[in-house]
Amino acid sequence: MYLSLSSIAALSFFLLAMPVLAANEIIPTAADLTSLQQRASQARPSEQCFLYSQMVHGLTQKVAAQIAADDSEHANATIHQIDQVVSLIQHNLTRDSKHVKDSELLLQDTTYRLIQMLHLLDADDQAMVQKTLKQIDNINDQLLTQVFTH
Repeated sequence: MYLSLSSIAALSFFLLAMPVLAANEIIPTAADLTSLQQRASQARPSEQCFLYSQMVHGLTQKVAAQIAADDSEHANATIHQIDQVVSLIQHNLTRDSKHVKDSELLLQDTTYRLIQMLHLLDADDQAMVQKTLKQIDNINDQLLTQVFTH
């Protein structure tokens, strides 16, 4: 069976443009994310960075699924939520944060996923994601500094 040129182009676009969702990846539910947010807000300052990093990672998985399902309204809301939580990470990053390397790895994966989906968003969402990516870059720099100074 031969594929037409347009089929190959469409398949290539889908494979390259859509965020990669592993077949066995579990997308966090709203209840999971709410629970994580409550744990993070009540946690000791040294644990908040990691918990908020987990939350941002989960939200990024959620927005990727929303974009894949062509649910732009919910994806937009989730992108705004990601931006808010990234601000919380930056605000709550302390010198004695626990799980610094784990947080940094989660944020690296989050960055990768956000960059993948960037071109699938409208201009307003692209601007928000670019702002968020800059914040995550700054946080990663701070986390790496902590990893290499301890």
